[in-house]
Amino acid sequence: MNKQLLGGISADVFLRDYWQKKPLLVRQAVPDFQGLISPATLFELASDEDAQARLVRQKASGWDLEFGPFAAKTFKPKRDKLPWTLLVQELNHYLPSGVALLQQFDFIPHARLDDLMVSYAPAGGGVGPHFDSYDVFLLQGMGHRRWQISAQDDLSLVEGAPLRILKNFQATEEWILAPGDMLYLPPQYAHNGIAEDECMTYSIGFRAPTTQEIATQFLVYMQDKLHIPGRYADADLVVQSNPAEMSEAMLAQWASMVAQVQWGQADIIDFAGRYLTEPKPHIFFQPPDEPLSMRIFVTEVKKQGVRLSPSSRMLFYQRQCYLNGDLVVSNADLDALIVLANQRELALPSWSNDLLEWLFECYLDGYVLVGMSAIK
Repeated sequence: MNKQLLGGISADVFLRDYWQKKPLLVRQAVPDFQGLISPATLFELASDEDAQARLVRQKASGWDLEFGPFAAKTFKPKRDKLPWTLLVQELNHYLPSGVALLQQFDFIPHARLDDLMVSYAPAGGGVGPHFDSYDVFLLQGMGHRRWQISAQDDLSLVEGAPLRILKNFQATEEWILAPGDMLYLPPQYAHNGIAEDECMTYSIGFRAPTTQEIATQFLVYMQDKLHIPGRYADADLVVQSNPAEMSEAMLAQWASMVAQVQWGQADIIDFAGRYLTEPKPHIFFQPPDEPLSMRIFVTEVKKQGVRLSPSSRMLFYQRQCYLNGDLVVSNADLDALIVLANQRELALPSWSNDLLEWLFECYLDGYVLVGMSAIK
């Protein structure tokens, strides 16, 4: 990691003193950064039915929220004069430069990383004072944005608003960020961003699932693994004075049946690997239109290497690797898989047949692409 990204401090110092503790403003965190995409190209992306795009407008009567896809004419030019903002998620799924930008933040585990979002706004645009339940780095691209922040405890929201707008926001600090400047904010930190001119801000966000979400998904995971023998029986049944009453004996038997549901550390590891790499519901992988033969694939991979598809998620724990919600069942070289997971690309002086066969299957599924990234 380039220390300039964190204002000259090391990743260790940042994690110790700032991460989930207090904000950090870094001037010229990414020098000469003007962004990764032009407004015109962003508007085109927002018209794609696969893109996760939102349009936020501030009206006299309150806030208005629309979901994409949007017609191109929506933004060219914007008809109304009210402040507005366009938000597009998962820019890293569309731009190799987005993947490269996220890689600069690999001092945070990949398991915590969510995506790269970009927000465009003309002068005066914003999404209102709010707070996030996760950590975020706000990197300024083109233009300038004024950020107001507050460590306030009052996080009450405007009732009925389609967005999580703070009712009683009281800014305590503010700065204007220029291209290349970056602001880190821990969870629950109130903030408000207002465009000083036509600008774009890139948000590096992180996953912070609730306990309820993890527990719910774990129970969904467990239901596919349960194979508990037995069936309810009551050979000693007696006549009840109240036939509609659930008996103590029945409830006790049910309790003993449910108590057979057990799990261990292996289940937690396997669940975490699958859950954290599972693609979001709207993500679909595109197999190659004209796939290479195995022979040509091997030849090209040996020359060019491979890289993960921008939408792919890959993690590992000890000797277990997970890709896109599945355990990697392969005799492929573990060291090579770890490099692929860490760096999202792989080039080797020699390739084992097992590794090449596994990569070819992933290539046919659209999980990996031939060639290394040209952007670093």
